[in-house]
Amino acid sequence: MEILEALGRFAPLFSKRVWESALWLMIGAILAPGKRTVSAVLRVLGLSEDPHYQTYHRVLNRAVWSSLAASRVLLQWLIAVLAPSGPLVMGIDDTIERRWGKQIAARGIYRDPVRSSDSHFVKTSGLRWLSLMLLVPIPWAQRVWALPFLTVLAPSERYSQTHRKRHKRLTDWARQMLRQVRRWLPTRPIVVVGDSSFAALALLSSLRQMPQPVYVVSRLRLDAQLYRPAPPRQPHQMGRPRQVGQRLPGLMPLVDNPYTPWQTLVLANWYGLSDYPLQVASATALWYKTGMPPVPIRWVLLRDPMGRFETQALLCTDLAATPEQILTWFRWRWQVEVTFQEVRAQLGVETQRQWSPLAIARTTPALLALFSIVTLLAHQQQLHQPFGLPKAAWYQKTLPTFADALALVRQQLWHLRTFQSSRLDTEMVEVPRTLFNAWSDLLCYAA
Repeated sequence: MEILEALGRFAPLFSKRVWESALWLMIGAILAPGKRTVSAVLRVLGLSEDPHYQTYHRVLNRAVWSSLAASRVLLQWLIAVLAPSGPLVMGIDDTIERRWGKQIAARGIYRDPVRSSDSHFVKTSGLRWLSLMLLVPIPWAQRVWALPFLTVLAPSERYSQTHRKRHKRLTDWARQMLRQVRRWLPTRPIVVVGDSSFAALALLSSLRQMPQPVYVVSRLRLDAQLYRPAPPRQPHQMGRPRQVGQRLPGLMPLVDNPYTPWQTLVLANWYGLSDYPLQVASATALWYKTGMPPVPIRWVLLRDPMGRFETQALLCTDLAATPEQILTWFRWRWQVEVTFQEVRAQLGVETQRQWSPLAIARTTPALLALFSIVTLLAHQQQLHQPFGLPKAAWYQKTLPTFADALALVRQQLWHLRTFQSSRLDTEMVEVPRTLFNAWSDLLCYAA
């Protein structure tokens, strides 16, 4: 019953009647393999013959409840269990959910990041989602996971023009999401890690000017315009005050400059390579572009002495952060891509079939949040029952993955035996224990 008690923290967001159906949808989405349609959820719960099946559909397309309020509850749960103290590191990125159909109003044509490359451009039809995830070490997995808690739909510019709405770019959505998180957490230090799409002066300036700033770590162009701070204003000086001082040399000339003060850092795990040495140069400056507000940053220039990686630069709006800490935060960003892959493979993202705009706006964020909920439930269960990793003669698994976490939660849910069959004339059939355990293991690990 511990799982039901844990999920009960979302109950105040729903009316009593809606919460009962919402709870079954949540449990069914965890148990169902393959597609995550409402029909598949009802079948796995033994409710395929329930004459009131439309009640479960209405949880998504009609019922009154707030996805934003659910995101806040989930974030508070994540912080209480996995990050009770210290700075909160979050990753932000967008992903394309491939969907077709004229009934999907927010559908657009986007670049497919999975099938495209630098020399090959592939377009796909779908919905663009922007997701904010908590990057936190998972003790039993011995690595950092990206746990989604807030996801919004970011339609294309054509959709905004068609519906006569003001178009909001990804950076606009990111600013709005991070300001909301700051209102939820007014005192905790927050560091957000994103790719070069979020290295925008307007976004960085807005987040830094808040009463409690949100710091950003991202890539920096090697030809970025960097300046010294503006000199102090002289007495009786006429004209507008200067925003920046003297322009500094670009980062590209520093790469081959013999006087660049390189520092060697040995990283324990740099993209799968243990004890990998990198040459690092770092300093503070003002990043400025005409017509935009100047932003103070700490830039970090990376050079690989072995020549395996191209020279690149990073920025951090926290001037007190060390280069090693900035590299660690930026390396955690790649866990966001792992989460996107896991929710497609294990939780059925891109298999839903809702056409209602409200149901679409709720279903995909709910499936992404389910990744975090399963992780929290597995963390709770493994305190009493350690992971039983699958074994085979040809493969010995040492650390659990999300598939193992999902299997552990499924096993606990099946043991609850609280699911009701919609048929009244049930027939009991005895199954040998060995065969039953084999079926149970296959079902718990079914993707």
